[in-house]
Parts: sequence; C-alpha cells; structure tokens
Amino acid sequence: MSVPRTLDGFDVAAAIGRMLDQPMLWWQAVGLFVEHFADWEEAWQDSTGDHAREQKRVHALRSAAANVGATALAAMAAALEHQLLKCLAGQATAVPDSLRQSLQQSFRQTWLAAAEAWKSAAPGSEGRVR
Repeated sequence: MSVPRTLDGFDVAAAIGRMLDQPMLWWQAVGLFVEHFADWEEAWQDSTGDHAREQKRVHALRSAAANVGATALAAMAAALEHQLLKCLAGQATAVPDSLRQSLQQSFRQTWLAAAEAWKSAAPGSEGRVR
C-alpha cells in the first residue's frame, strides 16, 4: 500500500518514522484505530459525568491518536484529559463544555479521514491513497 503524502489531521511522515520507517506498521495502526474507535464517541459520551471513566476513554484516544500521527486530535484529547485529572485531584470542579465540543469535532474529522484512507488503501479497493 502506498502512503498518503498528506492526510487531513495527520503527520504521516512523523508517525511512520516512529514506526521504524515501515509504512505497513503505520497502515496496521490506522486500521486498528479505525476499527477500535468506531464506537468511541458513543462510549465516551456515556462516560461523561464520571471523571475517572471518561479520563480512561480520553487517555486511550490520546494514545492511539498520537500513535498514528493524528497530532491535533492527540492534543485535544490531552487537554481534556488534563482537565479531567485536575477534577479527579480536586483542583477543578468542572470540565468546560468547549473542551468536549472541540474534542468531539476533532475526533469526527480525524476518524473519518482515517476511515476513508483505510478503505481506499485496503487490498481489493479500486483507489489507492497517495
């Protein structure tokens, strides 16, 4: 599979570099990201109100996003996770809605870009991502 030079919301080159310059490892990670996070938004929304559960869901997303090079999504997830950890430590009382809204928007855009790239690059598909 060829690797996209650009993919909205991703630093593909840096992610592949962290994966020993092996594009197939990146594609595997993208496939896992698409598959494992397909229902993330619903599960995340179900966890809001429970800072500990929500922090675990956001942490998993942050880690996976960083792994595949989705830098903006990883940063948004890190900001929300930081706020949740402050709440858990008693240093804050609430999470601003704007943080959750920004993460939701970033997640939707990033997951969709990854899913489209994965579908286009999958064996047997007509198109290839370049």
